[in-house]
Amino acid sequence: MDKISIIVPCYNEEESIPLFYKEISKIIKKMKNVTFELLFVNDGSTDNSLKEMKKLSEEENYIKYISFSRNFGKEAAMMAGLENASGDYVAIMDVDLQDPPSKIEEMYKIIKNNPDIDCVGLKTNSHDDYGFIRRIFTNLFYKIISKMSKALMVPGARDFRLMNRLMVDAIISCKECNRYSKGLFGYVGFNTKWLTYKAPERKAGKSTWNFFKLCAYAIDGILAFTTAPLTIAAFIGIIFCLLSIIAIIIIIIRTLIFGDPVAGWPSLVCIMFFLSGIQLFCAGISGAYLSKTYTEVKRRPLYIIKEENIKK
Repeated sequence: MDKISIIVPCYNEEESIPLFYKEISKIIKKMKNVTFELLFVNDGSTDNSLKEMKKLSEEENYIKYISFSRNFGKEAAMMAGLENASGDYVAIMDVDLQDPPSKIEEMYKIIKNNPDIDCVGLKTNSHDDYGFIRRIFTNLFYKIISKMSKALMVPGARDFRLMNRLMVDAIISCKECNRYSKGLFGYVGFNTKWLTYKAPERKAGKSTWNFFKLCAYAIDGILAFTTAPLTIAAFIGIIFCLLSIIAIIIIIIRTLIFGDPVAGWPSLVCIMFFLSGIQLFCAGISGAYLSKTYTEVKRRPLYIIKEENIKK
């Protein structure tokens, strides 16, 4: 029998965990032709999420949990799940039920009956729950990343997907500390079948992803999969060097013809501020890449496990 491992990253989701298990258990009981492994990853929660996981693991032996020593982030939680999942097929799901458990059966049938498909993923074209500004920035991000990066980035793609063991092992082999999983899924390649759906609202709890965290996550994605910003910064420097040479020639000619008037200092101050801003912007881009390199060179562990019930 095939075995499906379902990875469920959790951060302060004590209200959502029982609701999620209630729904996923219906699918597990329905799909009698496969066995399941339900792997919760507690990402340093400060509420009773770990207690809920332990309670469920005592009721069913197929329920496993990993608990971090602190909050390392969702990317680390997904990686921990992938490294410890033992299934022939591995799924990643959010615990808030915005990833419908009912889709698991359909995804399994597709990947099982089509040997050329390595992954079945879900994407949404609906962002009704997003605010106006967030929708603009989301669309802008995917346009930018699709132009800059060689890795396939699908607009609206969720982390919810079912992968075969070959693809999972390929993702695990990517050992960088600064991880952006949506990019890694595209980077490793393999054939992916996309299902479009409308994500439901959260059933309980509150999302910890605010606008600024999403912006930082988007910047990490750009820095992780393209060096185009460095090239853009270089081109900006070249363009402004050429403009300065042209300006110098114009000033020399103007001085020879009309003399050297003192007027114009306000515009000169504005130009200085503008050029200083451009310089700081380009220096910031270089600094961002340098900081990522610094993090990678230290080779600290992506996560630290404090407690688990997985037998090695």
